[in-house]
Amino acid sequence: MDLVGLAETTSVGLCSVAVLLWMSIGTFSRTEAREVLAQRVIAALCLVSAALLFSLHYMGGELWGSRNVARPMAVVAVIVALAGAMNIKGKDVQGEANPHKIAKMRADEE
Repeated sequence: MDLVGLAETTSVGLCSVAVLLWMSIGTFSRTEAREVLAQRVIAALCLVSAALLFSLHYMGGELWGSRNVARPMAVVAVIVALAGAMNIKGKDVQGEANPHKIAKMRADEE
């Protein structure tokens, strides 16, 4: 297997493992330390995969039969890494009112 094929296989494999970990984050969230560890592992896998995808593009390789797919997928991997590294557990990040709180406030007023 040549270097381009190895980069393609490794990057797709790392993305797959990161997606599986992302989907099972609820299992890892039972303790805060395990959740943080899982988030860091997901972010590291995504960043390594993004580096491999960028290098795959510049080596002239193809991903799923297209030469132009590797760079956008690398950008998505970086975004997922950044999103996965944010620990927003229990924080209101949108600033909008929660429908449950609105219902509770109305019940308290009555």
